[in-house]
Amino acid sequence: MVKIRPEFSDEIKKFGGVDFNACYNCGNCTAVCPLSVNDNTFPRRLLRYTVLGMEEDIQSSTDPWLCYYCGDCSTTCPRQANPGEIMMALRRYLTASYDWTGLSRKFYTSKKWGIGSLVLIGVIVILLFAFFLPFTADPAGLINEDGGVRINHFVKGMDGETFVRMIETGDLVMAGIITFFLVSNIFNMYLKIVIRNRKKVKVPFSLYVKEAWNLFYHFGTQNRFSKCEGKSYWLLHWLLMSGYTLMFTVIVVFLPWFQTEKIHPIYHPQRFIGYYATFGILLAIIVWSVNRLRKSGEIHKYSHKTDWVFLIMLFLTTLTGILLHIFRITGMVHSTYYTYVIHLAILVPMLVVEVPFSKWSHLAYRPLAIYFTNLVNKASESKS
Repeated sequence: MVKIRPEFSDEIKKFGGVDFNACYNCGNCTAVCPLSVNDNTFPRRLLRYTVLGMEEDIQSSTDPWLCYYCGDCSTTCPRQANPGEIMMALRRYLTASYDWTGLSRKFYTSKKWGIGSLVLIGVIVILLFAFFLPFTADPAGLINEDGGVRINHFVKGMDGETFVRMIETGDLVMAGIITFFLVSNIFNMYLKIVIRNRKKVKVPFSLYVKEAWNLFYHFGTQNRFSKCEGKSYWLLHWLLMSGYTLMFTVIVVFLPWFQTEKIHPIYHPQRFIGYYATFGILLAIIVWSVNRLRKSGEIHKYSHKTDWVFLIMLFLTTLTGILLHIFRITGMVHSTYYTYVIHLAILVPMLVVEVPFSKWSHLAYRPLAIYFTNLVNKASESKS
């Protein structure tokens, strides 16, 4: 028996949902959606589930993740029910429903929790530097033969290798925490979609292996997104994703190589990767921020508080990274150290909060939703 909760609509509104009671199930959104194919009533089905409060069906569905919010459905909706924004709210709700700690729900529904957690973690980072890696070295000895700052020698009596190793250890601890929470949330997602799926199909192990390529392919290309009419929006999203992924990998896995004191030529991979990532991330931030301020286009009319927190934190991280680079290669010792600390005090809380509990988690959930959908559908086909 399907469990219906009429009060469920009030809960979705906490995640940014608009007044979806205006929907009278005409099906126009499904007709205009470029991603709706064959007998898939996407996104109409999820709108009905939401109105009726069919919570379990929503949690076992991947449809919200298969929507890339091109805005066509909201633009052409005769009742102005804003189905695109409802799908966005459902993605926030699902992110919270996968999270077993309850933190994601707090971050999405409470400004105090959302902003307070970022500030708290940032302060902890600053205090760790103040107690364990304070600026105690002689500034005169921190300029190398290239004229740049010896960024790994700020602490008197500590060699550069030890300094980098301490930062790298912190990186790995942070990455471990992020991975633990994100993977455990992904497992919860898997339980809801595949194991407890209402179709009650058993997925053979061979199918997990056979369909694994879809996971990596859609993560790397975001191919479904490119099928929406707004190609420029897809390109910006891809530049942001690829730039972020590159920088995250370099900082966590290859920090000793990246945090060098040598000033490499501009074409060196260490600098080229940084410049590419900065360009992609900054371009996306500027375009999306301007569009949100102007409310340009359907997809930018409604902004949840977490959308702005995400853009602001990403902008501040990128800005301090640019300043840090400039200060380091131009030999500005004090500016380099303090900007380095501020950069990490912004970057660390953004990653710890956003990746497992908020906006960044969709980088994992979207390709996984496609993967899980293929598993269930192909298992159902083989069963019949």
